Amino acid sequence: MRWENLTAESTAEPRHDRPADAALFGADAVTTRTFDTPEFAGITFHEIRARTILNRVPGASRMPFEWTVNPYRGCTHACVYCFARKTHGYLDLDTGIGFDTQIVVKVNAPELLRRQLASPRWHGEHVAMGTNVDCYQRAEGRYRLMPGILTALRDRANPFSILTKGTLILRDLDLLKESAEVTDVGISVSVGFTDTELWRTVEPGTPAPQRRLDVVRTLTEHGIGCGVLMAPVIPFLGDQPAQLRATVRAIAASGATSVTPLVLHLRPGAREWFMAWLGQHHPHLVRRYERLYADGSYAPKWYQRRITRQVHDLAEEYGIGPTRAGMPRRIRPPEPTAEPAEAGPTQLTLL
Repeated sequence: MRWENLTAESTAEPRHDRPADAALFGADAVTTRTFDTPEFAGITFHEIRARTILNRVPGASRMPFEWTVNPYRGCTHACVYCFARKTHGYLDLDTGIGFDTQIVVKVNAPELLRRQLASPRWHGEHVAMGTNVDCYQRAEGRYRLMPGILTALRDRANPFSILTKGTLILRDLDLLKESAEVTDVGISVSVGFTDTELWRTVEPGTPAPQRRLDVVRTLTEHGIGCGVLMAPVIPFLGDQPAQLRATVRAIAASGATSVTPLVLHLRPGAREWFMAWLGQHHPHLVRRYERLYADGSYAPKWYQRRITRQVHDLAEEYGIGPTRAGMPRRIRPPEPTAEPAEAGPTQLTLL
């Protein structure tokens, strides 16, 4: 396992006593654990003490934020399309089943974040969470890193946003409310579809879509505006007009402040895993996907525009709107661009 090869390009609090490409953590800092409980059957946790927790987003990503915090690597949500699978390859871990079952836990994330936020070099920039893997995946129920992270952000009145599929976020409702009193807090829940059969096969480790929409409803009832990232819209499996209508209708009923569609994109690492799944479950669609994604990771612009137009029309019909620039409680999806150049272990874009 290539722990020593994972490096930081930059941090919020540079260290002058080590080179810029020093490893984020060393092999001697790793403790491997398994837990004999049904919810973690077959899961291995690699506990590490990270050397940095604030990650700078590459400028080419076009994200509306510059800094992220990711307390975990790998994700038990096991979404077959997850773009972050490739990041496991940087550690010589398998990007398929290994991504779902080999979870890296940065156990010192809260204390490290508190120290970095207190640095005179830190100027209170917005911090995004859940943009790589979900910070409220099942592991969070055991490790409880997010309460300390949220407390550190609240105490510094530092603006932040969270994107999640996890219902566990409601455990931290009081901290979110306290934070919203002193700074900008943005919450988005990811719900790409409400089709139960599709959910069971492509997102087997996640809470059901309706349970996620219950999260939206609860947050809204407590005065925390919550948008929905309708992602991913899966071509030929979740993009029929009746399916889009059912999903937008359910999102509107949850009280979401906005809905923003994002069509499935298949980057290297995720593409191979997804296509293997597709060949097993829907072999008749393999050739259609090969044609649709022939030019790279993104579906053609004409297809993306069609889906966006349909969802926005439905959102208007049901009384909600798309995310707009300047809305502080939203997380906007990335705009598709030309195929990105291969990069090192840097922060990627949204789900």
